[in-house]
Amino acid sequence: MTTDHEKALQTFHSKLLDSGHIMHVTVKYITGLPFYYLQPEAHVSKQQLEEQIKIAAAKAMKGKRLTLTMSYVRKSQAGYVYRVRFLVPQRKMFCCGNLCDDCIRFTNP
Repeated sequence: MTTDHEKALQTFHSKLLDSGHIMHVTVKYITGLPFYYLQPEAHVSKQQLEEQIKIAAAKAMKGKRLTLTMSYVRKSQAGYVYRVRFLVPQRKMFCCGNLCDDCIRFTNP
């Protein structure tokens, strides 16, 4: 069974390839962080590429509690390199006694 995070990564990868602006996508994990090597079409600018990344990420995150962190790393020989991560929000693991709305006492295990 795949988690929402894994489903988002799969959807993100497929949406990037389906966009029509990106010819090839390679993902390399370096020290546990995903780096996306993107080879855009010849006519695509960096701004258009970043827009396509954001659109694909929005489609991947739809209906899930994830946030996107994206940072430009460098321009490689074949294209651009970005660090793209989907972050899962932290959940409380204990009751602090402050009567919070999202208190762990009010959730089912």
